[in-house]
Amino acid sequence: MDLVELSRLQFAVTALYHFIFVPLTLGLSVLLGIMETVYVMTGRQIWRDLTKFWGILFGINFAMGVATGITMEFQFGTNWAYYSQYVGDVFGAPLALEGLMAFFLEATFVGLFFFAWDRLSKVQHLIATWLLAIGTNLSALWILIANGWMQYPVGARFNADTMRMEVADFMAVLFNPVAQAKFVHTVSAGYVTGSIFVLAISAWYLLKGRHVEFAKRSMTVAASFGLASALSVVVLGDESGYTAGENQKMKIAAIEAMWQTEPAPASFTLFGLPDLATHTTEYEIKVPWMLGLVATRSTDRPVPGIGELVGQANARIRDGLIAYRALAAIKRDPHDPALRSTLQAHVDNLGYALLLKRLRPDIENATPDQIEAAANSTIPDVPVLFWSFRVMVGLGFFFIALFAVSFWLSARRRLDQYRPYLWVAFLSLPLPWIAAELGWIVAEYGRQPWVIVGVLPTALGVSSTTVGNVTFSLLGFALFYSALLVVDLYLLRKYIRLGPEEALSPPPRMAEVAAE
Repeated sequence: MDLVELSRLQFAVTALYHFIFVPLTLGLSVLLGIMETVYVMTGRQIWRDLTKFWGILFGINFAMGVATGITMEFQFGTNWAYYSQYVGDVFGAPLALEGLMAFFLEATFVGLFFFAWDRLSKVQHLIATWLLAIGTNLSALWILIANGWMQYPVGARFNADTMRMEVADFMAVLFNPVAQAKFVHTVSAGYVTGSIFVLAISAWYLLKGRHVEFAKRSMTVAASFGLASALSVVVLGDESGYTAGENQKMKIAAIEAMWQTEPAPASFTLFGLPDLATHTTEYEIKVPWMLGLVATRSTDRPVPGIGELVGQANARIRDGLIAYRALAAIKRDPHDPALRSTLQAHVDNLGYALLLKRLRPDIENATPDQIEAAANSTIPDVPVLFWSFRVMVGLGFFFIALFAVSFWLSARRRLDQYRPYLWVAFLSLPLPWIAAELGWIVAEYGRQPWVIVGVLPTALGVSSTTVGNVTFSLLGFALFYSALLVVDLYLLRKYIRLGPEEALSPPPRMAEVAAE
């Protein structure tokens, strides 16, 4: 593997690992707010115990999320230095706001949640818990604004004098439609993850005949909140599909393994076997009109296929070469207005010309075959995207069914009467993480070969370091994260096996001191 692939692998490993903790943090934070709200409204001690017990598991997950998230940001300086220099003016602002506003807010109220139960009134502590949930969601918002800009770079322009992308309209960056769609879809998926976590652990208690009243109440909250969240994931996922259909057409084509343009009204491929050798998809089962409705919100607009999009990329590379040549001339004569006018007219395709950099350094002399090869490099890995998307969507509909059954049984007070259902709920524990990781793969792997779509190819964003350095740090992260995973699983297992009564009881010595 070369430097680019190793750098990508390291970031992917750390991001996938970090994303184990993010969805659960999002989901549990809101569930804690709901449970404590019931406690404040009813005054019943069992709801306070529910909030504190699930809060312990939230705290373990929160600590691991912080530890793994910090290392990700370090990589922008260590492995992606040119990326940071090229777009730091745009990308740095959301990351700074995430740290200054969301993380500090979240960290402050985490402390109040755990240590201020007897120092604040019920209402004051409830406000702190909800502010913790808000801070957690704000943290995700700023990260996804930064990521959404990488998917759809708006509100910025290229400065020929500084050779950087600079913010032109921060409000456009903030209200980027891709970022907003990703945010609501991601947090809804996090709510599903938190709900499945509570549902599965509670089902295990009922299977063991332990903490029955505690488990029933937990499952009731998880079933109600989870059903609403799972339905939201589908609706908001549809919005993400539309924004991708408008702004990332190659990603949609790859997800569909759609080699040729699909005429209107475009059909959705429910099942198929993509063949990279022949550029066809065998054994297709299609749903009429569905892709057109999702990707274009219409029945009269075709959805472009991979072949057509490669042809468009070829034309954009040739147009971008005009901008590249003008930029090179501006370096020699920075005061020529004609050169700047030429650059401005073609600068939107400059990034496409830079795709040639991986083929030859003097890209202005690229041959037609090299231009065609660069255009073909805009095709992401079709089978990976095709199957990742379908497994993710299939799990999404399974969650709706599971929560619907849970809600029905909860309404009839029969949650503990059907052991097959309890086993299904318990064994579903890892599924939301699988769906979340697959969603990340679809979003990020589908963006390749771009680190910023249409602006900066991934191959140009890496640092001037060595393969050995990246390999060493990758192995170090793997060992460190493996150790954290062991600790995380040990602590979660310990407190889940203890259950709420033992986990919330003070240690023996503290109990003696309290009695004295």
